[in-house]
Amino acid sequence: MSARTRADFGSYLRERRSKATPPERPDGRRLSRRQVPGLRRQELAEAAGISVEYCTRLEQGRVAHPSREVLAALARALGLPSAQRDHLFRLAGELPPEPAAPDSEIRPGLDRLLRGFGSSTPVTVHDGRLDVLARNAAATEILGEPPTTGRYGRNIVYQGFAATARRILGSEGADRYARWATAELRSAIGRYPDDERLRGLVAELSATSGDFCRHWAQGEVAAERSGVKRLRHPTRGWLTFQSEMLHDTARDHWIVIYAPAT
Repeated sequence: MSARTRADFGSYLRERRSKATPPERPDGRRLSRRQVPGLRRQELAEAAGISVEYCTRLEQGRVAHPSREVLAALARALGLPSAQRDHLFRLAGELPPEPAAPDSEIRPGLDRLLRGFGSSTPVTVHDGRLDVLARNAAATEILGEPPTTGRYGRNIVYQGFAATARRILGSEGADRYARWATAELRSAIGRYPDDERLRGLVAELSATSGDFCRHWAQGEVAAERSGVKRLRHPTRGWLTFQSEMLHDTARDHWIVIYAPAT
């Protein structure tokens, strides 16, 4: 960290300490009788498992590279929510910790937004494991309801190697999608390397799809977040959309908007 960044880190740490809740006794009463809010430096040091002297140096911007273990301990001791914890890590020049798993439910506001899109704009939401969480009515009209049977029925990678993919995307579009979906799966495993569900999906597709094996062998990682898509509507025929993917990083949810192409 530069001297400026170290100073910013120390200032942020002092600010969070001043707003943290002091520890309580087993009977629910505060251990400290002081009137000043926040934690004492010694209380923070004890809670984080570091020395008071080291905590002082951190707050004074005199530590060049605090370890990830120390940063995590400070965040826990201060009770930082994920956004503030991530800011603490970034100030220290470290990438924030990856979540153990994506959130299983979409935000209520996003759900309302999803339903509010017009009938001509399909919108879908999937999580970091590539499982569909929601589709608005326009998306369901074209893509159908996400399957509810089978372990991977709701997974967009698994769906890319199903027979319905060619019906909706056509042969050429389905091949492009299969390549993209395989690259997305590799990216997801990079984010959640120990996830048994994702590893199981790779094993399942490797055993059942030669196309998947061919794409997987290429070792590609997803980068495409925008593009033109042609989808076959069951009654209106081929429709062209500009597809855009937006990321809710806090929950690791992806919002895919299909805007009608002009």
